[in-house]
Amino acid sequence: MNDLTLIRKNLFRKKLRAILLTLSILIAFLIFGVLGSFNRVLNAGVELAAADRLITMNNTGFTQSLPYAYWGRVQGVEGVRNASHMSWFGGYYQEPTQVVQAFAVDPETFLAAYPEFLIPDDQRQAFIDQRNCLLIGETLARQYDWSVGDRVPLLSNIWQKTDGTSSWDFEVCAIYAPSMEEMSTAAAYMQYDYYNEALSFNQDRVGMIVLNTVDPAVNDRVANEIDAMFENSPAQTDTSTEAAFSQAFINQIGNIGLILIYVVGAAFGIILLIVGTSLILAISERTKEIAVMKTLGFPAPRIFRMVLIESVMLSLVGGLAGIGLAALLLKGLATALAGTLPGLAVTGGIFGIALAMMIGFGIITGIAPALNAHRVRIVEALGKQ
Repeated sequence: MNDLTLIRKNLFRKKLRAILLTLSILIAFLIFGVLGSFNRVLNAGVELAAADRLITMNNTGFTQSLPYAYWGRVQGVEGVRNASHMSWFGGYYQEPTQVVQAFAVDPETFLAAYPEFLIPDDQRQAFIDQRNCLLIGETLARQYDWSVGDRVPLLSNIWQKTDGTSSWDFEVCAIYAPSMEEMSTAAAYMQYDYYNEALSFNQDRVGMIVLNTVDPAVNDRVANEIDAMFENSPAQTDTSTEAAFSQAFINQIGNIGLILIYVVGAAFGIILLIVGTSLILAISERTKEIAVMKTLGFPAPRIFRMVLIESVMLSLVGGLAGIGLAALLLKGLATALAGTLPGLAVTGGIFGIALAMMIGFGIITGIAPALNAHRVRIVEALGKQ
C-alpha cells in the first residue's frame, strides 16, 4: 500500500464529513468561477478599448446630448485623425421586451473609428450609401433570424417622428462579425441623417463624439483642448479615453471587482475555518494511528507530507467540481442570453487562478493538522486511554 492509497482512504474514511467538506469547497469555487467570469466580461470593454480612441460627451452625463455642430469643430483639432458621432436610439422590435441596442451614426467615419468591425466590402458600401440601411451584429441576426435584404421596423421608446409615430423602417443591408471573442455583436447601427430628418424634437443633436487620435501620446492634449473649446458654452464637454469611459459606465452598475473580493473573500474565510477545524479534529481522532505508523517506521516528515497532501486533495476535488459546475452553468446562461454577453465562460486564465487558489487553500487548511501529526509523540499517544 503506497502513500496515495493511505491518503485516499483517510480522506474518505468518514464519507459524510468528506462529502460536506467537499460541498463547502465546491460552493466557494462555484461562486468564484461565476463572479470572476462576469467581472471579466463586464470589463471587456475596458480591455478592448483602443488606445487612440477618445470619447467626448456632455459633462453632465451621457444622458445629455451635444449640438451636432460640435462634431465639425472637433475635427479641426490638431492631433485628431478621425471624428465620428453616436446617438442612442432606444429601440425595440415588435414588443418593448425585445430590446435592440440601436445607435444612429455617420456610417463612413463610424466604420473608420471602429476598424474591428468585420464587414464584407459590398455590405460596408451599402451601409454608407443606403439611407435606410441597418447594420446589425451576428448575435442580433441570430436572435431574430434576420438576414441581408430583410425589411425590419424598429420602434423607439424615446424618440417620436414628425408624423406622430415612433416606428422607423429599415432594410438589413450589412451584418458585422467580431474580430475578437469578447467583442459584442448584439447592436444595430443606422444612418444618422435618416434618423435625424424624421425626428419631431431634439434634431441636430448627438449623444457623443468618438475621436481617433494620430497617436495615444497626444490624447491628453487633445482632450484638454476640446474641453477648453467648449468651456463657456451651454453644453460643456468631458473628453476621456475609451477605456476610462467604459470603466465609468461599468461603475454605474457597481464595483464588480470589489463585490467579487468581498463575496468570495467571505465565502473562503468561512470555509477556511470550517475545513481547517474539521481537519484538525480528524487528525486528533487518528492520533493513535499516527503513533502506530511512527512505530512501524514512518518518519515524521513523511506523515507531515501525507496529511498536507490529504488537505490539498480535498481542496482540489471540491474546487475542480465547483469550477466545472460554474463552466456548465455559464455555458447554459450564455446560450440563453443568445450572445448578449460575449465570452461569458470560465476561461483558461480564471481556471489557472482557481487552480492556484485550490492548492493554496489546501496548504493553508492543512498546515496546522500536518504540524499536529508531525509532533505526535509515540509514548504519549499510545498511553492515552
